[in-house]
Amino acid sequence: MNQAVAKSIKVISSLAMTGALGLSGWNLYLHLQGQTLPTKFTALFWLASAALVAHGVEGLIAAVKVRGSDRHPFVYGVYTFFVGFVGLQELKEVTDAVD
Repeated sequence: MNQAVAKSIKVISSLAMTGALGLSGWNLYLHLQGQTLPTKFTALFWLASAALVAHGVEGLIAAVKVRGSDRHPFVYGVYTFFVGFVGLQELKEVTDAVD
């Protein structure tokens, strides 16, 4: 993968995951106050929730797969959660180089 493209994906993905976490936190806060999100944010909330689940699965896969290397599983799992598929691609490249 091109380094410039990978870096762009990392930045955009990190910002998107931070925004998704913020939106989920806002929704939780409103729910605890007995309120709901404005209707214009409902579709965005569900999209963000799907992205959080997908990135969570990617982070979990990375944490399990990284155990054979010198990286810490929790740290690499969180890193992959924020950067997404690029983190898994980097892990594959590292493990292919070792083999």
